[in-house]
Amino acid sequence: MLDTVVLFFALGFAARLAKSELKLPAPLYEALSIYLLLAIGLKGGAELAKQNVLTVLPQVGAVLLLGVFTALLAFALLRAGRIAHADAAAIAGHYGSVSVVTFAVASNTLVSQGIDFEAVMPLFLVLMEVPGIVAGILLARLLGPRDASTPVAWGPLLHEVFLGKGLVLLVGGLLIGWVAGSDGLAPMKPFFGDLFKGTLCLFLLEMGLVAAGQIGGLKRGGLFLAGFAIVMPLLGAMMGTAFALMMGLSVGGTMLLATLAASASYIAAPAAMRIAIPEASPGLSITCALAITFPFNLLAGIPIYLWMARLAHSMAG
Repeated sequence: MLDTVVLFFALGFAARLAKSELKLPAPLYEALSIYLLLAIGLKGGAELAKQNVLTVLPQVGAVLLLGVFTALLAFALLRAGRIAHADAAAIAGHYGSVSVVTFAVASNTLVSQGIDFEAVMPLFLVLMEVPGIVAGILLARLLGPRDASTPVAWGPLLHEVFLGKGLVLLVGGLLIGWVAGSDGLAPMKPFFGDLFKGTLCLFLLEMGLVAAGQIGGLKRGGLFLAGFAIVMPLLGAMMGTAFALMMGLSVGGTMLLATLAASASYIAAPAAMRIAIPEASPGLSITCALAITFPFNLLAGIPIYLWMARLAHSMAG
């Protein structure tokens, strides 16, 4: 049975395809985004406060490498499919980064099934936002044709990547939760805890509307990109599962790391790529990440990644 939050996404998707007048006000969508990012960060920070930070440093290095390797794999597949260099690098940057909402749905799935996972997973979410984006930019600039290698405006780019709304809210929430701890956040539990799933439902309703609006981009991307947007998450999840086993994560942690590796950014990456690789077509990246990979992960990917995590642990144990 599908999780309720996924059904809200399906409702929005179907409503847009049916050309319904359903639409969430832009200020509400903005508020929901801020709420979800802060709530995830706060919860992760509170749990991180219970841990010895020094013990997770090797795992931090591993997840950073995972983001880079995922971007490199995506780039290699896209170039093998004769996608233009700039477009391939930009799309690879999206797939090397992660989707916060996909992570939220996956973690909610684990909670609903009573499956525990490591407290540091929200920290890995924050860390994996950046390396794939940087890898995509370097692939475009260092390996691109000479006539396309225009100077990168590193100042605005670094500002967009490290001080963009998403990363600031995630890191800020993580730090607040870490400093306050579980006791300090207890008075805010009715707002940032109890309302989380309902807020996620409303956000996914809007995301369904947005994703359906990107379907037209498939005509331009062709069958190869449509296939890539489904195959790449599965390959990324396999890499994430392998890394999780090497890191000694639990079944729940393995599933979440696989989900992160399988997801694609449609918030932080588009803004960064627009600045760094202006010659790339943003429509191709958004269509792949949002119109295909995002719904695939929600409807089919997350259950597959949980099955993969259980299988991997049973084989390893």
